[in-house]
Amino acid sequence: MNARSRKSFRAPIAVASLEAMTGKSRLRVLGGIGLLLLGLWAVTMAEVVITGRRDEARPATAIVVLGAAQYVGRPSPVLRARLDHAIALWRAGLAPRMIFTGGRGDGDTTSEAAVSRRYALRRGVPDSAIVLENTGRTTRESLQGVAAIMDGQPRRDVILVSDPFHMLRLSILARRLGLNPLTSPTRTSPISQSRDQTWRYVVNESLKVPVVYLFERSSK
Repeated sequence: MNARSRKSFRAPIAVASLEAMTGKSRLRVLGGIGLLLLGLWAVTMAEVVITGRRDEARPATAIVVLGAAQYVGRPSPVLRARLDHAIALWRAGLAPRMIFTGGRGDGDTTSEAAVSRRYALRRGVPDSAIVLENTGRTTRESLQGVAAIMDGQPRRDVILVSDPFHMLRLSILARRLGLNPLTSPTRTSPISQSRDQTWRYVVNESLKVPVVYLFERSSK
C-alpha cells in the first residue's frame, strides 16, 4: 500500500473519530445545560417556599386581597381564608384601606371583588375603607388595576394577601408595576392544609415565576 492509499484509508477513520468526539461533546454541553436548568428550577422552587413562609406585614397604605373563586355570591373557602386574614390585618390598624380584586368568571353574575366587599361589610368593615378592583381576570390584570388605584399616592406600599405559594410571583409583578409589596400569606387556606395540593401549587408557581421574571420585567 502506497502513501496515498494509507492516507485515504486513514481519512474515514479520522472523520468518524471527529464525529464521535463532537457527539460526545454535544452531549456533555446539553447535559451541562440540563443540570443548570434543573438547578435554577430547584432554586426557584425553594424561593417560592421561603417567600410563602415569610410575613412582612407592617403599616402600609393599603391591604390588597387577591381574588379567588366565589360560588353564587359566596366566597369559596380559599377566598374566605384570604379575606379573614386581611380583615385581621385591617383590625390591627396596619392600613386604612382594603383593596379587593377579581373580576367576573365565565358564567358569574357578580365579581370576586364584590363578593369580598359584602363579606367584609358583614364583619364590620366600613364601606369607606373598601376599594374594588373588579375587572381583573388574572393576577397581572388585578395588580395592574391596583397600581392604577394607587397612582398619585405619595406612598405605594401595599400588603399583599393571598396563599403562600402565590407570594413570590405577586411580589415580582407588583414591583414591575411600581408598587412596594409587603407579603402576608394566609395560613388557613384549604390549600395550605393539604400537602399534596401545596406541592402541586408550589411546582406550578416555580414554572411561572421565571416566565414572569424574564418576560414581564419592564412592562407596566
